[in-house]
Order: sequence, then C-alpha cells, then structure tokens
Amino acid sequence: MEELVRKAGELAGRYGIPYYEIRITRVTAAHLGMQNGQLEELSLNTEMGIGVRAFNGAWGFSSANDMRRAEDAIKTAMKIARLSRGKSEIYLGDPVTDRAVIGVKKPFTEVDIEDKLALVKEIDSLLRGDAISSRRVHYGDGLKETFYFNSLGSEIETVTPRLRIALSVTARENGEMQGYWKSFGGTAGWELMEGIDFSLWADRIKEKAVSLLHARSPPSGEFDVIMDPELTGVFIHEALGHAAEADAVKNGDSILAGRLGERIAVEELTVVDDPTLPGRFGSYAYDDEGIRARRVEIIRDGVLVNYLNDRETSALLGLEPNGHGRAQGYNYQPLVRMSNTYVEPGDWSFEEMVEEVKNGLYMVGDKGGEVDTAGGTFTFGAREGYVIENGEVKEMVRDVALSGSILDVLKNIRAIGNDLKVDFPGYCGKGQWVPVDDGGPHVLTRALVGGLR
Repeated sequence: MEELVRKAGELAGRYGIPYYEIRITRVTAAHLGMQNGQLEELSLNTEMGIGVRAFNGAWGFSSANDMRRAEDAIKTAMKIARLSRGKSEIYLGDPVTDRAVIGVKKPFTEVDIEDKLALVKEIDSLLRGDAISSRRVHYGDGLKETFYFNSLGSEIETVTPRLRIALSVTARENGEMQGYWKSFGGTAGWELMEGIDFSLWADRIKEKAVSLLHARSPPSGEFDVIMDPELTGVFIHEALGHAAEADAVKNGDSILAGRLGERIAVEELTVVDDPTLPGRFGSYAYDDEGIRARRVEIIRDGVLVNYLNDRETSALLGLEPNGHGRAQGYNYQPLVRMSNTYVEPGDWSFEEMVEEVKNGLYMVGDKGGEVDTAGGTFTFGAREGYVIENGEVKEMVRDVALSGSILDVLKNIRAIGNDLKVDFPGYCGKGQWVPVDDGGPHVLTRALVGGLR
C-alpha cells in the first residue's frame, strides 16, 4: 500500500494533476433467496477492486477489479483528467488519518451459511397459508472494508457491516390479488436477526395481505391525511430529500434551488439526514470522498437551511461539505446521496391526530411512486389505508395513492407525532444503488387521495 501511495504521487506530478483520490475496497457478501419453497439464490462472494479519481478542473475516473492493474487505473484516471481540463473547483480541506470500524456483537461472517439457509427456510415455512399464492424471502449481508487515500495526505480505513432480510407474500381469492411485505436491516451483526420475532411478523404480513382482498377502493379528492412513520419517511426521502441533493440543485432539477434561508414548511417541521445514526441501514463513518459523515438539518423549524453535498457541489455553492458523496462500489464515481433521512418528532400522539380528523384517511406503508423534483409534484402509493370519520378509524381501503405539491403538503402539516421511527431499510436508485433508511413519526397533513391504477 505504501508503494501504491508513493507511485500515485509520482504519476500526479508527471501528469500535472493537482488532486486525486483512491479507494480500495473489499466486500465479502452472502445472498440467499427462496420463493415458494424453492431456493433461487445461494451465493458467497468476495470482491476487491480499486477506483481512482483525478481532478484537473474536471474529473477523470478509472477502476480495476485486479490489484495488479492498480497502477494502470491510476494512470488512466490522470490522463482523462489532463485531457478533460475544466474550470470547476472542489473542496479540499485538511488531511485526515483515521480507522473507523462499526462494531457488532455477533459478526455475520462467522455464522455458517447452513445457519443462514436454515433461517430462510424457516421463514418461508412461516409464510405458508391457505390464501397465500406466493411467498418470497431474501437475505443479504456484506462486510465492506475500504482503504481511502488522497493527494492531501488523507489515509482512512473503514469497516462497515450491513445486512438485510425481506419477507413478502401475495394473497389470491376469487380472481383478486394483493401483496404485503416487510424488511429488516441495519449496520449490525447476526444479533439483529436473532432479535426479530419472525413468527409474529409472518402472521402479520399474511393477515394484512388477506385483509386487503376484502377492502374497498378509496375515496377520491382532497382530504386530511395521516401518514404512518414509514410513509412519512418515504415522502420525506423521495419528495424532499432528492430535491435537497446539491447536484440536483446544480443541474436545475430541484424546486429547492436558490431557496436557502426561506421558510418552505410549517414552523414545527425539522428534517434531518444523519449517516451517524447507530445501527441504521444507511449509516457510515466516512463518505466515499473521505469526508467525515455528519448529521445535517435540511429543514430547521420550517426553514430550508442546507443541501446535501459532495466536494464539488460544496465548493460551487459555497457550503461546508457534509459527507454525502457516495458510490455503489469501487467501480463507480461518488454522487450526492442521502443516508438516513427522517422527520424529527413533535408533541402529538397518534390518538390526538385521529381526533382532529373529521373526514380523511390514515395511510400506512410504501407501495412505490414517482416524484418530479424540478416541478415539485409527487404521487405515492400506500400498502394499506383506513377511512377516518369524526375522529375514528373505520374501514380498510386498498390501492390508495397520495399526491400533490411537495411544498403545499409541507405547509399544510397540522400535527407531527411523538413516535419517531427510523427503521425502513432499503436501496435508493439514482443511476447507482446505495443503502438508505428513512422514517419519522406520524404526520397529519392535507393532500389529494385517489386509487392506484
């Protein structure tokens, strides 16, 4: 490694490169998938590679999956940067030397693959049911070890464990089909799996899917809406979080461009992205540009106070870098990405919120959707919904969608719950996939409601 650091410095001098950074990553991963009792995937892999970025007013990038080609990757990145000379600037800062290890109680790398398979088979069996036509279980874990160094003199080692399991079923009856699912995950060890009551959750998932078969379609129109913590998290991630990513601001694709310091929501609303949350699926110690991870308030007391940024966008916008340059792997360049995004809790109980609603809906869970961050509109599906009449939760509805203007929904918030939950692990796609988490408390607002097509 010392020889590689020395060689990179020599090549930078030869090619006239003022800044470069190198990531060497090794990932040891296991993936198991089972559908309807049939094993679809069983893999154990270790992958190692190098990714090199060189900056000369514009970026040059190269990668290799064979460390014998490390020097070639460095040369190629620097040649590209020299040829692509531009006028952009980046944040440099002081060099950092650190070793950051996210510790666990029971490393999943020490759990035999037979035990992991036994868990998947057990869950598959628990998901069986009379009305269940299809069931699926997927387990994945990965230990990511990264050595990062740059031309400033930074040398950073990080070790990040991450695992996730997802359960899903489809219920069928009289030609109708409804699905339901749940996932668990985090930067943790096998102790996370041992702490989950899979029997309880399997029963709950099956019961929800079957109940949805008998639910009616939702009403249409503008209503008071209570979002549960999962839907709150999805809304704040998709509708607000992506608009707050500084590359979207830079490219003119964000409704939040030029609005720092402006009140864009009710005074009670504070929105945070925090990669330092212990155990969450989107957590990390340093981003992929060697910047220390830190808690960022995007909205504080209703005012837009910050964007998520990387080295380039922080310099362009004159902001302090906040550690949100993330890459899918060594063979990808970092992009501005979220980590764990959530709404901070307020003072309301769920029961108090329900009492406030005379004619509205309670919407639970995430069923996908779409967002226009430039135009400021969104549509999300909820996995289940319930009609609220005169302060009481009534019948279940299915295939329900929430839509509207992002800023209108933020300004129409009437109550923020005291029941914060950030425990909805998943992967966010933006040309690359990275692990994220999101959440919040229950939130009462107003929006358009209709049926999913």
